[in-house]
Amino acid sequence: METKPRILYLLKVLLEHTDEEHPLTTNQLIEILEKEYDISTYRTTIAKDVAALQQFGIDVVTVRSTQTNYFIGNRKFELAELKILIDAVESSKLITPKKSEELIRKIHSLVNEEQTYKLKRNSFFAERVKPDNEQIYYIVDTINEAINNQKQISFQYYEYSGLKKKVLRNKGEVYVISPYSLIWCGDYYYVAGHSAKKEKVVTFRVDRIASNPEISEKDSVPMPADFDVAEYTKQVFFMYDGEQVEVDLRCDNSLMKTMIDRFGEDVTTLAYDMESFRLLATVSASPTFYGWVFGFGGKVQILGPEKIKEEYKQMVNDASQNL
Repeated sequence: METKPRILYLLKVLLEHTDEEHPLTTNQLIEILEKEYDISTYRTTIAKDVAALQQFGIDVVTVRSTQTNYFIGNRKFELAELKILIDAVESSKLITPKKSEELIRKIHSLVNEEQTYKLKRNSFFAERVKPDNEQIYYIVDTINEAINNQKQISFQYYEYSGLKKKVLRNKGEVYVISPYSLIWCGDYYYVAGHSAKKEKVVTFRVDRIASNPEISEKDSVPMPADFDVAEYTKQVFFMYDGEQVEVDLRCDNSLMKTMIDRFGEDVTTLAYDMESFRLLATVSASPTFYGWVFGFGGKVQILGPEKIKEEYKQMVNDASQNL
């Protein structure tokens, strides 16, 4: 074999086989290069190649003793960082099981063979529900490209039938939006953008987009000057889509932390009485919002507007009819 790639194979051996606990001697490096890659070399050549790698910026540590030893010192990622990345991949509801396995294998390749066992995780992820849309990487990448280039996208969207079968929404309708932002919320990816058909900003869950979107030649509708992604996320994603309305809630004092977690520290709160406080927030008035209120078992009361109070009462009455 030609000697030109020798130094690259030497680097490969050092990356795959060495660390501080597992150095290799000059003779061992020569043996591995010969046995695995059919590359013949000499002790002096190994020393020169190592020096070249060090000059290039690779942290090859040289330990001189009766036998000179070499190992890779600092790597791009520490083991603790890689463990966190593996946990994130395994727990993600965005990434399919197959893609998760592929990503974890690639993360393992960032350490040497002797360290791989240290990356074995013993974490348990409650309710780890994985999607099955294998095109998710490409869908996200296409949407991101459209956002960067300010172009519209079109796609079909699926939902589930009562028999738990995937079906295209609205008989295969093609949705066209001007994408503004990709939003990670509740461990799912969403795309938010303007729909000319609905004349407002709408959201779609990315893993339910049926196939890779088409990027149009048409320029996106400019993002409204007052569009705030953070505020939009709080209003829509936490309460789901519905009429935007400011509500006045009476909340038990024990729920202050819960409300701050939900609406943020800047949410308006006012004293109500010794046991409770008022909270003013803009939400999407929808069944999900009413269900959220009901879930507090009376510790949250809707004070206004009157229309929202009546809709909540009606929802509770309708639900009681099914008992």
